[in-house]
Amino acid sequence: MARAWHLKSRPDGMPTAANFELKTLADAPLGEGAIRVRNSWLSVDPYMRGRMNDVKSYVPPFQIDEPMTGGAVGEVIESRSPGFAVGDKVMHMGGWRDEAVVTPDMMPNKLPDIGVPIETWLHSLGLTGATAYFGLLSAARARAGDVVFVSAAAGAVGSAVVQIARARGMTVIGSAGGAAKCAWVKELGAEACIDYKAGPVLKQLQAAAPKGIDVYFDNVGGEHLDAAFACARQEARFAICGMIDAYNDGKPMALRYIMRVISQRIMMKGFIFTDYLPEMAAFHQEMGQWVASGAVQAKTTVRDGLEAAPDAFLGLFSGANTGKMLVRL
Repeated sequence: MARAWHLKSRPDGMPTAANFELKTLADAPLGEGAIRVRNSWLSVDPYMRGRMNDVKSYVPPFQIDEPMTGGAVGEVIESRSPGFAVGDKVMHMGGWRDEAVVTPDMMPNKLPDIGVPIETWLHSLGLTGATAYFGLLSAARARAGDVVFVSAAAGAVGSAVVQIARARGMTVIGSAGGAAKCAWVKELGAEACIDYKAGPVLKQLQAAAPKGIDVYFDNVGGEHLDAAFACARQEARFAICGMIDAYNDGKPMALRYIMRVISQRIMMKGFIFTDYLPEMAAFHQEMGQWVASGAVQAKTTVRDGLEAAPDAFLGLFSGANTGKMLVRL
């Protein structure tokens, strides 16, 4: 029988294993238009932390004692949908479980056979890669010649931003935690990488970009956002993707240099991946070429087995991942 992780209780601050419960799902016949998918890979992502709170947001919150959802890829094993046949490989939002009954509202997409591992659709060619692509090129309007600062540059989205920026002719400065992660960020093409564990971010950013930055891709908030304001050139553009520093403690940002938004005419734009769904064909075309040529590569941190899903998710908040965190079933 299929099993799925359920939200057992809402966390107060950092989630723990006690907030999750693995339960067997009752057998259910397929309704018209539905497919049954045997999942092979699951995605865990920082945005899921917000869904553990009972607050209104851009995605509905997880419900207590209900199966959790998220990105997954797998193979169709039963179908009552004319668009899917047994054996098709699909990406969908029926994650956190080993087998899913996927209805049209769970956004199933048949995956083309283009010679890439199926899990690529959960990082470079999926939500992660698209978030990096549209955040950098559309939200921040980054262009060749820009100096781009990327926080969490060794993470799933940040590492994709580094490579896309380099492919489009930009100079990149990353930030990551620890010498090993910084070395990898520079291997991806960053001119420099700040080790935020080694000292104040602002002092290091001033040294790495003495003439300032044109673009900031924010995954972190907090001290990194402060440093970006302090180093921003005139007409700098900030793409605000995530503020993981505040996801669990809820403390307000310092914003010590926020007044520079006026003198430097800084543009800040928050964005969500789904804002750009109508443009996914263009993303797949360009990103597909970069992946095929090796211009964009992905590193994954893999946890094995459905039982490992909560541990994989919690690892996102302690820096346990380099690149994309995935669960392999």
